[in-house]
Amino acid sequence: MSRRPRGRPSGSKNKPKPPIIITRDSANALRTHVMEIADGCDIMESISNFARRRQRGVCIMSGTGIVTNVNLRQPASPGAIVTLHGRFEILSLAGSFLPPPAPPAASGLTIYLAGGQGQVVGGSVVGALMASGPVVVMSASFSNAAYERLPLEEDDQNHPLPVVTGGGSLGSPPGNIGGQGGQQQQMMADPSLFHGMPPNLLNSIQLPSEPYWATGRPPF
Repeated sequence: MSRRPRGRPSGSKNKPKPPIIITRDSANALRTHVMEIADGCDIMESISNFARRRQRGVCIMSGTGIVTNVNLRQPASPGAIVTLHGRFEILSLAGSFLPPPAPPAASGLTIYLAGGQGQVVGGSVVGALMASGPVVVMSASFSNAAYERLPLEEDDQNHPLPVVTGGGSLGSPPGNIGGQGGQQQQMMADPSLFHGMPPNLLNSIQLPSEPYWATGRPPF
């Protein structure tokens, strides 16, 4: 009498899962950018032009370099603008830029500077912010920005608010204004977007970084 072999029978092991293939970018994905702004260029204008041409919102995370002749609106003096003459080193840089037709209040920069004598001053940038030497800005861009008015009314809690973009999203043609939920449903209904990706991973995609140089010169 033959003895029955131990273990699983041949061919009963779990089949390998198909690989995850991303065929194109998600509409809600963030992209990282390293922006180098050349000497004598306006940092505010350079980033604003980038957001308008790419039709993407830009979130400024940090910046390094030297700026000159800065106009600041300080919170201690409402409405007062302080003009700083000379060269100052950037200690902190933060802000956001949205392309039209987003409201102008959604765009702006807050900066903290160090002077030659060790003094530190900061506030909201007013007007031009001229670079004195190369300035490197770390930022992230996005294509969907939902404009919310707070506090929410009882009727608004069950209804999506409109998306403020150049169209249905910051990267779509004008005239396609729609809700954020409809855009997500349209993206999920496209079978060519993702293959073999579980739904709970769609919001955790990491894309490669993308450099941008305001002067148009090639990367390092």
